[in-house]
Amino acid sequence: MSNPLIQLENVCRYYGAGDTEVRALDGVSLTVNQGEFVAIVGQSGSGKSTLMNILGCLDRPTDGTYAVRGESISRLDADELAALRRETFGFIFQRYNLLASVTASENVEIPAVYAGLGQEERRTRAKELLARLGLGDRTGHKPGELSGGQQQRVAVARALVNDAEVILADEPTGALDSGSSAELLTLLEGLHESGRTIILITHDEKVAARAKRVVTIEDGRIVSDSGDRQGHQETRQPYRYTRKGPSPIGQVFEAVKMAFRSLRANLFRTALTLLGVVIGVSAVVAMLAIGQGSQQDVMARFESLGPNLLFARPGAPDQRQRGDAIATLTLQDADALGELDNIIAAVPSRSSNATLRVGSNDARSQIEGVSEDWPIVQNRGMKFGTFFTEDDMDRRIGVVVLGTTTAGNLFDDVQSAVGQYVFLGGAPFEVSGVLEERGATAWGQDQDDVALVPITTGMMRLFGQSYLSSITLAVDDTDRISETEEAAHALLLARHGTEDFQLRNTASFLESMQEAQSSFSILLGSVASISLLVGGIGVMNIMLVSVSERTREIGVRMATGARRSDIMIQFVVEALVVGGLGGIVGVLFGLGVCFILAKSGMTIAVTAMPAILAFTSALGTGLVFGLLPARKAARLDPVTALASE
Repeated sequence: MSNPLIQLENVCRYYGAGDTEVRALDGVSLTVNQGEFVAIVGQSGSGKSTLMNILGCLDRPTDGTYAVRGESISRLDADELAALRRETFGFIFQRYNLLASVTASENVEIPAVYAGLGQEERRTRAKELLARLGLGDRTGHKPGELSGGQQQRVAVARALVNDAEVILADEPTGALDSGSSAELLTLLEGLHESGRTIILITHDEKVAARAKRVVTIEDGRIVSDSGDRQGHQETRQPYRYTRKGPSPIGQVFEAVKMAFRSLRANLFRTALTLLGVVIGVSAVVAMLAIGQGSQQDVMARFESLGPNLLFARPGAPDQRQRGDAIATLTLQDADALGELDNIIAAVPSRSSNATLRVGSNDARSQIEGVSEDWPIVQNRGMKFGTFFTEDDMDRRIGVVVLGTTTAGNLFDDVQSAVGQYVFLGGAPFEVSGVLEERGATAWGQDQDDVALVPITTGMMRLFGQSYLSSITLAVDDTDRISETEEAAHALLLARHGTEDFQLRNTASFLESMQEAQSSFSILLGSVASISLLVGGIGVMNIMLVSVSERTREIGVRMATGARRSDIMIQFVVEALVVGGLGGIVGVLFGLGVCFILAKSGMTIAVTAMPAILAFTSALGTGLVFGLLPARKAARLDPVTALASE
């Protein structure tokens, strides 16, 4: 003899403990064979709903055994119970438990999604069932647009879409008028006639009378069982398809659809959440573009000096120079260095600030004493006039070369400045030329606000000191720059008798500046990432709220066969959708900010990597901050979730 379809032996279900313990079921034994139509009758609090939850594998007994087709459910884990609910049971709830945000057809399709049916197949199946139940013209309507009886028929269609062997109907007529109740009971009788097992939970004896077998329960115990009055059906013709289980692609696709529905249902809250992610992503994109632009600008400024320069500075390598306190380099050092092999020019330099005056106009500028070879090492030409000569150096002539900013502050016409005299340090200096424009440095210093004089003249008339701030050496063969640097080091060491100087080349300056600018970019990116972190917390908040608001939906999905992983994937994907949308909008907004800043004159370097990094971070933020709400949703108890308001 085959095993009964359903068998309970001494099943107990207790809630609470000690003095507060409630015995919802107390030693219930019940056997239901395939094809029976059983009504379980009892008043409120008798334990009939608890019994239905255990029969439908929504809950587990505290004690006793419950077997389906001879297999004890105590040995099944959460996912195996979900598979059993998906393939064996169809639920018709008293409160319908339809999802308000989707259509009648989509509500019917939910169990089929978790059974692995393709989209077209389950859509066709849902429409066929709704048409058979008289709702063929209402498939596209949402539950709020249907009457109570129509919603109940949608619930029936949902219970049938997976061709469930057992239909569990919990007070299905409780919220219906007499006409709709009669229609529903007739429908259940038709399902029974087709070979399905029907278990009807009700408190109404008139409704129970339509069943073939009536089981009465009181205070958690079965007090009577009429037995099957007309025998039970052994065979039926099911709707046949291969149950494959949900596919990963199908899970993600459905989760994405539900994510967009959820976002549309709470547009204002969604917009606020997206705003946090958008601000974070756009800040990362814009800040990194600004940092990279600044770095490129600084590097360009240094590279414009040329890769063939050596710099000699006063002071030992481990000694910090403070103003002009260190006097170790002289003009004689510059002359000696200029005699070295592979040196094109050796330019001594000494600088200070002073006021230049022409008539009633005066301007305070940087005064720098240099040699006639300064344009060679600085790679800078003249806009008007000429640079001073070696003869001017030797004779200590009072001539000056002005930057365009300084010349503009002193003369109405910059070109007319050539040949005129300016007073500097109380002495007249003839303007021999005006430098070509160079603009501001990356740190904001105006390179055109300068006045150049012969170093010999400056030491005699302006500086009052005979030592140098620096010596700049131009190297002929850059492949030998290290060799030349060693020769310069040896020469100065021999002349000074001690290492009271520092030698560096352009490459080392570039490396130092690049490290500094990289640190600056990292700092900007880190600050911007804080905004992204705040946006992630907003994602977690909205997902936690979403789990709380959609607890019953989660219960419905679990009752219709969703595994924990299905629920987990759904809410993780929703968080990823929020992060992805925020990432896309944030990247576009950040690029817009970069465009505006570039138009305003700021150096901006827009590359693909910051945008990709920001978008990926937004997705990662959505994933990380979506995991906790998703885990919370997946671990909900189906019975508790269904009972939530």
